[in-house]
Amino acid sequence: MDVFDKCRHMHPAKALIDVGFNAFYRVMQSPPDAEVIADGRRMIMLGSNNYLGLASDPRVKAAALAAVEAYGTGTTGSRLLNGTLELHADLERRIARFLRKDDAIFYTSGYLANCGAIAGLAHRGDCVVLDRQAHASIVDGARLSYADVKRFRHNDVRDLERVLASCGESGKLVVVDGIYSMEGTLAPLPRIVQACRTHGARLIVDDAHGLGVLGRDGRGTAEHFGVEDGVDVIVGTASKALPAVGGFVAGRREVIEFLRYTGANRAFYFAASPPAAAVAAVREALAIVQERPALRTRLWTVTRRVQHALLAMGYDTMGSQTPIVPIRVGSLERTFELWRALSDEGIFVNVAIPPAVPAGGCLVRMTLTAGHTDAHVERVLDVLERVGKRIGLIPGGGDVVAEEVVALRASA
Repeated sequence: MDVFDKCRHMHPAKALIDVGFNAFYRVMQSPPDAEVIADGRRMIMLGSNNYLGLASDPRVKAAALAAVEAYGTGTTGSRLLNGTLELHADLERRIARFLRKDDAIFYTSGYLANCGAIAGLAHRGDCVVLDRQAHASIVDGARLSYADVKRFRHNDVRDLERVLASCGESGKLVVVDGIYSMEGTLAPLPRIVQACRTHGARLIVDDAHGLGVLGRDGRGTAEHFGVEDGVDVIVGTASKALPAVGGFVAGRREVIEFLRYTGANRAFYFAASPPAAAVAAVREALAIVQERPALRTRLWTVTRRVQHALLAMGYDTMGSQTPIVPIRVGSLERTFELWRALSDEGIFVNVAIPPAVPAGGCLVRMTLTAGHTDAHVERVLDVLERVGKRIGLIPGGGDVVAEEVVALRASA
């Protein structure tokens, strides 16, 4: 058998993509602001994670430009050897201080931060326990650890306790998302913290979507629930509210020092260091998060308005509690139909299809930002109401999937 034989069997969505329903790899010609130029068209952006609108903030851009002038375009090495600039060390101190942890370590991406933290801290003979909807980077980090990996039902703390009890006397590491990126729901952290204490487990929270968004001061999901002291390690990213590239792990000093010097942290040791421009941008954005709480207030004003309106229209938003607002659609065909109808109206949204979601659970995923104006919101809600009625997703319109979609897929 040729190892390339599998390449001839594509995802079912590829047939739709080939006939014009191309929701992926869209070419952007502008920053990820509230309005963008995508594939040559101006659109309202509901598909980025630029929660506080800082990707084009003048201060952030100026910091990045100044860093290029001072340090060049790259470090040409890993953090361990020649790739640690004073910018990296300073940002780590600032992240730790902001999150009220002893220390922090900054990685080249959020994905690598999860892989490095989990594989660095859990080894053969330990037990890593994950939510069934854990982010792919969490799952991959657990696999790299060589520990025994177990899963519990999504946000089901009683099931988590059952799984923890089954780990026996092994070292136990629980890893959860603070905000689940597909459905926009929160992990029940107070009960998870208590379960970890009861069973002698350590807790990592991947707060990629919570940092800058949740909590009075923007420290994320743990601050939102008042359980910061109960979370041992916080993992975050610099690609969402902090708009650049990179990731971090923050925790007790001995834990972070162990990650700095353990060979099991291969995602840190063997990755090229984040460039100075990205690090400087993140540092400036972190300062703005702390200085301008009005951005977070605006984000939640927009979020609540859209959530309430969609529920009133009859959309299934899957219980979202955050600026991530999904619309459950169901079938692949109808999901792509909704995506294209919104795209034709100048609304940029994302689709989530298997394996990112269960079969039959396809959805359109929107993310809201502080940069969305009242006019943007009115336009989006008007389009969603008209389109939803037309294709039968909400009351007041048809109830049959467009024959065009099924016919095109069949002929592809």
